[in-house]
Amino acid sequence: MAFEGLADKLGNAFKKLKNKGKLTENDVKEAMREVRLALLEADVNYKVAKDFTNKVTERAVGQDVMESLTPAQMVIKIVDEELTELMGGEGARIEFASKPPTVIMLCGLQGSGKTTHAAKLALMLKNQNRRPLLVACDIYRPAAIDQLKVVGGKAGVSVFEMGTENPVKIAKAAIRHAKDYGNDVVILDTAGRLHIDEELMNELKEVKAEVNPDEILLVIDSMTGQDAVNVAKSFNELLDITGVILTKLDGDTRGGAALSVKAVTGRPIKFAGTGEKLEDIEVFHPDRMASRILGMGDVLTLIEDAQSKLDQKKAEQMAQKMMSNKFDFNDLNEQFEQIKKMGPLKGILSKIPGLGKQLDNVDIDDRQIDWVQAIILSMTPEERSNPSVMNPSRKRRIAAGSGRTVEEVNRLIKQLEQMQKMFKQMKSKNKNGKKKKMKHLPGLGGMPMGGMPPFK
Repeated sequence: MAFEGLADKLGNAFKKLKNKGKLTENDVKEAMREVRLALLEADVNYKVAKDFTNKVTERAVGQDVMESLTPAQMVIKIVDEELTELMGGEGARIEFASKPPTVIMLCGLQGSGKTTHAAKLALMLKNQNRRPLLVACDIYRPAAIDQLKVVGGKAGVSVFEMGTENPVKIAKAAIRHAKDYGNDVVILDTAGRLHIDEELMNELKEVKAEVNPDEILLVIDSMTGQDAVNVAKSFNELLDITGVILTKLDGDTRGGAALSVKAVTGRPIKFAGTGEKLEDIEVFHPDRMASRILGMGDVLTLIEDAQSKLDQKKAEQMAQKMMSNKFDFNDLNEQFEQIKKMGPLKGILSKIPGLGKQLDNVDIDDRQIDWVQAIILSMTPEERSNPSVMNPSRKRRIAAGSGRTVEEVNRLIKQLEQMQKMFKQMKSKNKNGKKKKMKHLPGLGGMPMGGMPPFK
């Protein structure tokens, strides 16, 4: 995941501070030297890293921090605030036109993920009850129009194209089409090049001059680090962009682009691509990203993901089954189906405060869900709804059918029994109005997630 290396190094720097009851100015400066090195290794712009650590040092050596009962925590709080400010302060949103349609022009280099993120953005807006229209203005790249039609079809969004007609004419015709057919957002997927050149920029400037877009969003690949920041700077100087979409933030990226782009261009990151699926795009929140970098989790994004990707009606039905102690293997299988919608397990768990660092050396294989489901689906309907009927012969048949071992089948059955016991205790607590102190959730100890044996 993004920022892992940076988070580790920052964690080590702050650990040294926490081990000291009282901080001196030299302690803070030494820690900030380590922070600066960590930022530079994360491919953060040199001037940005220097200014950042100078600001933190200036605030951290103040009397309030030095004389605090928890000076190390105060320093971390300052770093959190300055990281948030570095990435833009408050989250930036799309500026919608007072009179529809809102025109959003996407630009960027070839290979940055512009076409895919045009569809991702369209799907996000569609889910917000808007009627976006995707427009194929890339007439040069082979199959670019076909690709936009494919991803637009997957998103359930209309695509406007005029073949290899002049991009300016296409954009103007698309806006007329949007007005006629009630589309309130127009997303222009413009052409890219392998590098910034005069021909590309002139075309983009012509499109901008003719359609006067409400938003000009630059799509940049976070994997390219400082190069991404240089690209952002060049596009901003020529087009005056309004924001950035940072792609591949789920990959093994060092994070330099996310931490530098606002400081270098003055333009905020508005969205982040977090995976390959069309649903894998999120509004970029600097405060939440700072919390992730510092290992504090990101509960708000986790909640928003759950609200947007999970079936609320099914969740309510599941809660009722849990509290009525009727939870069986059919329900467990449904739970896993819901969890898979939220993305990789490690990404989900890393957003829970306190779990980030603990996951560093934990191998969480998403195939474990598939292995558990294979066991469940090898059961008969009777066995799924009534596990008590399972005898050694049935367990051997299930193990053979799922390609797992009898031991794993037994472990999963035991896991379900523990979960049922936990729900029974919760029901008892609610009835009596007393809070039963539960040191841990049964079945979670040593497991990557509840209800799942640690398969290898």
